[in-house]
Amino acid sequence: MTSELSPRSRRQGPATLRGRAVPQTTTDQRLLDDRGPSDWVHADPWRVLRIQAEFVEGFGLLAELPKAVSIFGSARTKPDSEEYKLAEQVGARLVDEGYAVITGGGPGIMEAGNKGADENGGLSVGLGIELPFEQGINPYCDISLEFRYFFVRKTMFVKYSQAFVVLPGGFGTLDELFEAITLVQTKKVTRFPIVLVGTEFWGGLVEWIKTSLLSSGKISPADIDLFHLTDDPEEVVRVIVEAHEQQARRREEEQAVQQTAAEGGNGT
Repeated sequence: MTSELSPRSRRQGPATLRGRAVPQTTTDQRLLDDRGPSDWVHADPWRVLRIQAEFVEGFGLLAELPKAVSIFGSARTKPDSEEYKLAEQVGARLVDEGYAVITGGGPGIMEAGNKGADENGGLSVGLGIELPFEQGINPYCDISLEFRYFFVRKTMFVKYSQAFVVLPGGFGTLDELFEAITLVQTKKVTRFPIVLVGTEFWGGLVEWIKTSLLSSGKISPADIDLFHLTDDPEEVVRVIVEAHEQQARRREEEQAVQQTAAEGGNGT
């Protein structure tokens, strides 16, 4: 049985429009008619295609990326600062251990991390974001991509990183930090190390997490172990390497148990 639409109704793809919602022209007419305003390119359905294109472009560009670590931190950090030099050292040491380095592609800490990786012969990646005041991609990126949408960019950080290193930064850095902790805490991603670099800078925040969040029951005691705090570039790398070695051993143990169970089930 088929239903008939009233004269004041129209099907438009999977949608049904009625009354005042019915447009005066068809989709084909609006597509083929080159006259009139161009506001349609900013409409939500068109944005969906742009979002889809950004995901496809990002996945395609980064699909063959080797194991990598993302470095976050302030774009305002000066090249002559100790924090900048620390980020350089971290980037270089990560390359020594076989990691590519991913940053937001901008200046400051991001540039320092890319520079340390690039000048040490490693793969340096910058994932930029379109902002009205952004300075563009720094010159130390071997691979770079600039995104329109923060959430697409964040997905690329999470999907293609095996660890996060977070140096002093502002709201953007805090956003990236707490999103990473939340994803690990809720097991939306496989647990991976998160290292905060700068005990003086991050110490107050860590203390607040313990005295306010933990003491009031807003988080569990185990959640404090989701991140590590240090000032030492060597310790940053050691924490990451050891965590990945432990993960590899656990996977091997799980595979051995599964193999044993499979052999037992087959009567062998």
